[in-house]
Amino acid sequence: MTKKEEAAARRAEKLEKEKARVEALCEFEKKYPEAQYICGIDEVGRGPLAGPVMAGAVILPRDARILHINDSKKLTPKRREELYEVIREEAISWHIGEAGPERIDEINILQATFEAMREAVRGLSVRPDLLLVDAVHIPGLDDIRQVSIIKGDAKSQSIAAASIMAKVTRDRLMVQYEKVWPGYDFASNKGYGTAQHIAALKKSGPCPIHRKTFITHFV
Repeated sequence: MTKKEEAAARRAEKLEKEKARVEALCEFEKKYPEAQYICGIDEVGRGPLAGPVMAGAVILPRDARILHINDSKKLTPKRREELYEVIREEAISWHIGEAGPERIDEINILQATFEAMREAVRGLSVRPDLLLVDAVHIPGLDDIRQVSIIKGDAKSQSIAAASIMAKVTRDRLMVQYEKVWPGYDFASNKGYGTAQHIAALKKSGPCPIHRKTFITHFV
């Protein structure tokens, strides 16, 4: 076998392994053949000191198999951006829900997360038959069957897709916020409490997108 043939064989083997991995990510979806529209739901941004919490809701075709899809935290920014475009093209419907800093301070981060999740589901153009949710049960959506999956973004293609859509949307927003409120390094830290972010917060005080209930130790 030539070197070129060996390289081609390695690529083919790698592709087959990736296909098998993605197929395994669809095991939860396969458990519910009666559901025509399965919606994956996940949130991003519960922990940052600044910016909104966002939730993604994604309905993929039952036969969709998206290579390289995974929990958004396990992907590089470049790969997330690539998958965002693929998911946007393949999804039957998708929507992002959001709760801003003032709402987080008003009702607490957990309730704000639930609010963003409800908005994401209600914004879909198709009513789902089943919700696959990362780790929680969403109150206020009890008219739709829900299945909570611990670490679901690493176990379900639908939830992973929702994680990616929400993560990319939020990251893009935080990059824009850096232009409006420079100095906090939002483009890099995405609102999380890095050393540079906390130092800027102590020096300059909070800006309008900081969560007041999250920064009491720093100002």
